[in-house]
Amino acid sequence: MDKTITKIPISSIVFDEDIYPRKGIDPRRVGIFAENIRDGFKFEPIEVEPDPDKPGRYRLLDGAHRWSAYKSTGIAEAEAVIKNLDGTDPLLYAAKKAIGPKQLTEDEARDTARRAYNKNPALTSVDIGKAIGRARRTVDSYIADLKAATQLDIDLKIFRMNRLGIPQDRIAKRLAATQQTIT
Repeated sequence: MDKTITKIPISSIVFDEDIYPRKGIDPRRVGIFAENIRDGFKFEPIEVEPDPDKPGRYRLLDGAHRWSAYKSTGIAEAEAVIKNLDGTDPLLYAAKKAIGPKQLTEDEARDTARRAYNKNPALTSVDIGKAIGRARRTVDSYIADLKAATQLDIDLKIFRMNRLGIPQDRIAKRLAATQQTIT
């Protein structure tokens, strides 16, 4: 993952709730950060990635409270690390960064795991668990119903193609599955 520190206009940074693992921004924390900014304290740079939908804009990955404090104090630019996630899910990256001083709550972890799995069912429980700070078995319990629905969808596709007389090797190829799975 590439890393570059630069000054970015606060107005070009977008807070995307789809990749934010918490339920919301804590106004108390923002107030504390804002007070510290006014007193001259320096903070770690926030982390952003180029917004894939809006050229010239950045999605906030880490530092939502610092970003909000910068906005509330009227600071025009902030130091930021521009990340190139190279295919890493931004939600899981943001969740991993959120496990700092304040852990994700149980609801936040469950919601993040479910959103990540819905977006990419190829993710394993281990990968999701590492990002949200939970054990594989816990993640399995969070997403059990989603996994079952995905498997049912695959089973229905196999059944329908089989009824159409499509050979198992072609079904396996179309579904990107092993022939053993199809059997």
